[in-house]
Amino acid sequence: MNTFLELEAGNLSIAFFFLVIAIIVATRPFVRSNVKKFVLFTTISVFALLIAGHYKITIDRMQSVKEAFEAGKEVECESRMNRKAAQSVIVSKKLGWKLENAEFSNPGYSRKFHSSRCILKVKPKIDLPKK
Repeated sequence: MNTFLELEAGNLSIAFFFLVIAIIVATRPFVRSNVKKFVLFTTISVFALLIAGHYKITIDRMQSVKEAFEAGKEVECESRMNRKAAQSVIVSKKLGWKLENAEFSNPGYSRKFHSSRCILKVKPKIDLPKK
């Protein structure tokens, strides 16, 4: 449950905001009762489905990143420290990174990276035209 709240807190707050708006609109006196039920049910269902889907995708990606890292592959993590330079950091065991509690850390680097913000590093396949 802690992982869910940690990963989805932003999405839950946005969904709550829209749910409050839906409740305010649906409880106006000019709105029929059937519409009230439909609006509230639809709003709750859509946000629950979207948040659950996002959580499932994120957890699956975190698992694949963990497996790849433990297999010695490179992982690319989002870095928001400096937007003018590289916007990602390459993480691998060869470079001294460790994975503890879903966070990558390195004694030579000032911050940690959560594995939910990382992806497997994809090496581009470049086919040069034959002469």
